[in-house]
Amino acid sequence: METTSKGPSPSEFATPLATHGLNPSGAVHWNLDWKELHGMAVERGEASLTTHGVLLATTGERTGRSPNDRFIVQESGLANDVWWGEVNKSTSSEIFDRLLAKVQNHLDNRDALFVKDAHCGADQKYSMPVRLITEKAWHASFFHNMFVRSEPSELVNHVPEYTILHAPELMANPKEDGTNSGVFVILALDRGLVIIGGTHYAGEIKKAIFTIMNHILPAKGLLPMHCSANTDYNHSALFFGLSGTGKTTLSADPGRALIGDDEHGWSDDGVFNFEGGCYAKLIGLSKEDEPAIFATTRMPGSVLENVILDANGVPNFEDGTLTQNTRGSYPIESIENRTLDSMAGHPKDVVFLTCDAFGVLPPLSRLTPEQAAYHFISGYTAKVAGTEIGITEPQATFSTCFGAPFMPRHPSVYADLLSSKIRDHDANCWLINTGWVAGGYGESSRIRIKWTRALLNAALDGSLDDVIFVEDERFGFEVPTTCEGVPDEILQPRETWSDKTRFDNVANLLAQMFIENFEQYSEGCSEEVLSASPKVLD
Repeated sequence: METTSKGPSPSEFATPLATHGLNPSGAVHWNLDWKELHGMAVERGEASLTTHGVLLATTGERTGRSPNDRFIVQESGLANDVWWGEVNKSTSSEIFDRLLAKVQNHLDNRDALFVKDAHCGADQKYSMPVRLITEKAWHASFFHNMFVRSEPSELVNHVPEYTILHAPELMANPKEDGTNSGVFVILALDRGLVIIGGTHYAGEIKKAIFTIMNHILPAKGLLPMHCSANTDYNHSALFFGLSGTGKTTLSADPGRALIGDDEHGWSDDGVFNFEGGCYAKLIGLSKEDEPAIFATTRMPGSVLENVILDANGVPNFEDGTLTQNTRGSYPIESIENRTLDSMAGHPKDVVFLTCDAFGVLPPLSRLTPEQAAYHFISGYTAKVAGTEIGITEPQATFSTCFGAPFMPRHPSVYADLLSSKIRDHDANCWLINTGWVAGGYGESSRIRIKWTRALLNAALDGSLDDVIFVEDERFGFEVPTTCEGVPDEILQPRETWSDKTRFDNVANLLAQMFIENFEQYSEGCSEEVLSASPKVLD
């Protein structure tokens, strides 16, 4: 068996492959750097290079996550605290054991394996050592970008708490293996193992580790969060939001340093990034609108997924031939305006972003901690015509904690932690609507980004502290009456509608949607959070 490594020899590693039930017959490559991995990925035909020398891989049929194929093993231990349902689906120990044996046999018989050791979590107090064992060099490079990289000298003592056995070329047999399809992503929490097969989409790797962090950190009093974060070096700000709400755009502020773009923890010491890199959606990317992210797509070391190249080998980010979910993975060091340690102090502001197509929610609202918990659990935004097949009018979408697919515990666990930390650190809470007013989608244009930016900046820099706020009678939150650089009339959505009766009807409809959606979470929520529910008015 041929072995290569970056730093210590494989025999020096504290956790050999036999620990994971592996006895590979092919070459094993330990902790190679990105240059070596990219070279091997091209040599092995796994990927190609753009004209700028950036690695480009395609993922075949699966160009996004496979939520219907993800399971958690239901066995005594950590899984006792999983909130089972449509999102957190269970599978048995017997099914996991059979598939694990297949994965181990598959990996043992590959011509090469790639092992990468890293950490999840920039704060060393809470950092979790993790490992990827994969048959693809390009996936090892993705892992290298996305997690906190260790110094070669640290790898000798690396003992992973969780290991991913990654076999994208292995397809399951649903009838024989108890899966929904040929794809499987299964987390065995107490065994410290994740097995992934049948899909080349790299996002499954990072989201599996994120899900585990979401499960184990609350028991330690830490809040795991699906959010972006930035700082002015005195105070940090958090940005929660579903796709299309402006999370990446608004957190990328030239006047503030980026902490991270997707996954963070809030401890007694402040905020820390889980990741060592970023995984940006690239469709429609332009140099003018997002210059920092655009620049990473020209930097060797980045990895592009499912991006189409033009005749000159240059990425065409307008081309969604393979998928609208084109992606780019790059180390966080590629972003110049960032905190050097991916950490910052306690947030002064917590921002929830929503794209309300109904034209009901104000451009900016101030929330109490209880209202923040309610809207955090709700995770509201709206889809509009053209975003998905069959959508012809706005549809409300709710994703608990702004990241339902990755939250194994009951939503109230995360909401209670958020409320507690907001109170302890006297953080301001804001709900920002980046969608529509003046009649909603189809009747007006989306709120101008310069108005949203002006409202956000005013909230963050304290300019709204002396402004008069009025309470929204239906939703209960407070709305500013004025903000420099923003027309006063748009701050109160009802005033922008020519037909006030129609506004009231639509607003009641949205309030009822909130109420009905929240019924599934009501058990386990405090009375204070339940009292933050909107009201349907006569």
